[in-house]
Amino acid sequence: MINKKPTACSECPNKSCLINMHRRANSTSLFVEKKSLLKVRKGQSFIIEGSPMHGLYFVHTGKVKVFNTGINGREQILRFSTDGEVIGQRGFSKDHFYPISAVAMEDSVLCHFSTSLIEGALKTLPKLSYDFMTFYAEELHRSETKVRMFAHMTVREKVIDALLYINRKFGQLHGYLNMALSRRDIADFAGTTEEQVIRTISALKKDGLLQTTGKRIGIVDVELLGKEIDVHHFFLQS
Repeated sequence: MINKKPTACSECPNKSCLINMHRRANSTSLFVEKKSLLKVRKGQSFIIEGSPMHGLYFVHTGKVKVFNTGINGREQILRFSTDGEVIGQRGFSKDHFYPISAVAMEDSVLCHFSTSLIEGALKTLPKLSYDFMTFYAEELHRSETKVRMFAHMTVREKVIDALLYINRKFGQLHGYLNMALSRRDIADFAGTTEEQVIRTISALKKDGLLQTTGKRIGIVDVELLGKEIDVHHFFLQS
């Protein structure tokens, strides 16, 4: 459902949002006021891989899974996004089609800027354009680092890295990761199989590094778990 009266950026607590960072510029208000607010339910898709590009989304509140289709139609989770983060930026290409899908993992609220609105802003706001360019460069660096490091990681290390990433992204609540993920989701993000994830989590639990209650997973000691993959120097910060 589109809300015709979106929350003003001046009232938004997401200070890391690329748009919100520029809201004080006089010319910014000309396009910020034209954004739409999209409310999506848990499990609802708002970007479908291969569909025409229709703009960028910024997470106002909520949690989102971003993925694409891999070998044999298997889902490959690229990242998880939360408050203040942008989704759909990979759609800005000459083909103008989304190479990813995005689905809400809980009831979420998204700020939507149409393609023409974003293009107009980037052409008229040099500082915003520069920050977007920096953002894309950092995204490329993270992607390249992940590909390079994953080539040298064992299954155990990949699962540990995935759990540490989820912890950095969402934190823990009452001793458990503050994000309900299935073992399949973890496998699709770590680039392994559900069976290997189950075995690895069981082994880490026996080693005293994890605790579990049903599907919930808790990291007993984040620093100690991180030492398991220190050799890779691989800690993506977002």
